[in-house]
Amino acid sequence: MTTFDANGITLEKVREYVWEIPREGDMRAPARVLASEALLEEIKEDKTLEQITNTTHLPGITNYAICMPDGHQGYGFPVGGVGALDAENGCISPGAVGYDINCGVRMMRTNLTYDELQGREEELVDSLFTNVPSGLGGGGIVEAGVDTVEEILERGVDWALENGHAVEEDLLHCEDEGMREGADADKVSQKAKDRGKNQIGSLGSGNHFLEVQRVTDVFDEGVGDAYGLEEDQIVVLIHCGSRGLGHQTCNDYLRKIEQQHQGLLNQLPDKELAAAPAGSQLAEDYYAAMNAAINFAWVNRQLIMHRTRKVFERVFGRSWEEMDMHLLYDVAHNIAKKETHTVNDDGEQRELYVHRKGATRAFPAGHPEVPKAYRDVGQPVIIPGSMGAGSYVLRGGENSMDLTFGSTAHGAGRLMSRTQAKSEYWGGDVQQELEEQDQIYVKAQSGATVAEEAPGVYKDVDEVVRVSDELGIGDKVARTFPVCNIKG
Repeated sequence: MTTFDANGITLEKVREYVWEIPREGDMRAPARVLASEALLEEIKEDKTLEQITNTTHLPGITNYAICMPDGHQGYGFPVGGVGALDAENGCISPGAVGYDINCGVRMMRTNLTYDELQGREEELVDSLFTNVPSGLGGGGIVEAGVDTVEEILERGVDWALENGHAVEEDLLHCEDEGMREGADADKVSQKAKDRGKNQIGSLGSGNHFLEVQRVTDVFDEGVGDAYGLEEDQIVVLIHCGSRGLGHQTCNDYLRKIEQQHQGLLNQLPDKELAAAPAGSQLAEDYYAAMNAAINFAWVNRQLIMHRTRKVFERVFGRSWEEMDMHLLYDVAHNIAKKETHTVNDDGEQRELYVHRKGATRAFPAGHPEVPKAYRDVGQPVIIPGSMGAGSYVLRGGENSMDLTFGSTAHGAGRLMSRTQAKSEYWGGDVQQELEEQDQIYVKAQSGATVAEEAPGVYKDVDEVVRVSDELGIGDKVARTFPVCNIKG
C-alpha cells in the first residue's frame, strides 16, 4: 500500500488522487484528501490535515470527511472541506460553514470580444472601481433601513427583481434561484442587520474582487455551447459574500453554542468546531439565520452585477441586452444545506447537513436541482485563480455524488497567510508587473490588498482543476484569463 507521511499523519492511497486518513481513536469516520502528491506537499505545510481529522469527531459525520485539492487551514474546519452530518442524529457547525456565509462566485457572459475591449482597459477598470463600492466598512449600492434588510434576508434575489436590480433570467441561472427556503430574518441579530444595511452591493476587501476576463480555451465545445462560452469572449467574474452581516451571524451563533452546548463542545478536539445538535432549537435557529445570510449574499452579488452592466453600457455605448450580459451561473461557498444522499452500498437515502466550506456544489447532468438550461450537461462550476493566473469553468462531474456528496474545489487555495504575503510582496510592484508582463490592469483600495492576493500566494489552479477533472467530480469546460481586476 502506498502511503504519504505528513508530519506524523499517515495517509493511505485508496486510488489515484484519493488519500485516506484511517479511522482510529475517537474518530467517527475516516478522512479523505483528494489531491496529487504535489498538492499534498503544499497541503501538509499548515494544519489542514489535522483539521480535517478533527472534523471526523463531529456527531453524525457520514462516510468520511473530505478535503478538496485546494484545501488549506481555516477556522476549525479547513477551507476546501466537505462534511456531511446526519440531519436527524448529527449536528450543524457554524465553523464548518465559515464566517463569510455564502462567499461565492458568479460569472456573467457577454458577446464582446477581447479585440473590442483592448485600448479601453484603463477606462473600464477606473469606471468599475468608481461605481462598484469596495473596501472595509460601509458603503453599498443600496443603503437600506432594517425593514428592507429583513425583506432581502427572507426573499433573496426575488427582492432585487421586484426593485429593478435583476431580470427573471438572473434568478433562473442562480443556485436555488437566488432564494433559500427556510430563511428567517428574526433569527438574525439586530447587530448583524445594522452591519449589513449599509453594505448591500459591495465587494468588501481581502480576496474579494470583480474581474473582467477573456475566454482563452474551450475544452468541451458541446458544454461550452450550452453555457454560451467561446474563445476570445469577454466575461465578468464577481467574488464576494455576505459582508459584515454574515460574519456577525456566524459569531453570534458560535458564542450561543459555546454557552448552551458545552457538553458536545467538550467531546470535540477543537472548540472552533462548536456545533449544535440536530433537532435542537439552536440548530434550527442557526440554519434559518444562515439561510437568511445566504440570501443577503446573493442579493449583494446581484446588485454588483447589475451595476457592472450599467458601467459597460457607459464605456461601450450599447445596452447591456445588446452586449448579451446575462448571468451564466452563481455558485455558493461557505454553506450548509439539507440534502438527501445515498450513504452506503445498500442504496440507503439519508437527509444530511452537507457543509461546504470553500467548496462548490457540483451536481452532474440529470440532477433535478440543476437549472433546466443546464440539466442536460451538468451544473456550471466556477473556479477562480489568482490575479495572474487563469480561472476555470467546470461542470458537475458524474462521480461527484459518489465521491464528494456532489462537490468539488472552489479556487486555487492559499499557500501563505495574508501576513506572510504582505511581508514578501509589495502591492505596487505586483500591480506594475501584472500590467507590464500580462496586460492585467488592477485597481484596489490599498497596496496591502494587492500584496495579500499576489499570484505567488496561491496554489497552482491548473493542478487543482486537473485533479478535479481526473476524478470526475468537476470536468473542465473552459479557461479564462484576467484583463481588469478591482479589489477592496
